[in-house]
Amino acid sequence: QVQLVESGGGLVQAGGSLRLSCAASGLPFQNYAMGWFRQAPGKEREFVASISWGGRSTLYADSVKGRFTISRDNAKNTVYLQMNSLKLEDTAVYYCAGRRMGVSRKNSEYDFWGQGTQVTVSS
Repeated sequence: QVQLVESGGGLVQAGGSLRLSCAASGLPFQNYAMGWFRQAPGKEREFVASISWGGRSTLYADSVKGRFTISRDNAKNTVYLQMNSLKLEDTAVYYCAGRRMGVSRKNSEYDFWGQGTQVTVSS
């Protein structure tokens, strides 16, 4: 079955960096666009970034543009989210997701989801 497993979350001070990873199995990874979403306590899940199957197209939420970078390694079936200049408001559970078509900001358009990894930014 399809599995998406996130890792790399943790506690970091404001201004710091983290790199999240999402390892995929059970699907033709190179044919899937991948996305990162996040959900803070009491808030709806929101889009963070998305990358096309070949990595040529990317989308970012305005709130992370210029600070976060999404990338992928199809040889390793892994998608990454490099997060720099972290802010308190970046605290959330971060989820990766995959969809058969191209990049998208809509969580309803993703077919598979991971269990999430917690990112906590402290002052």
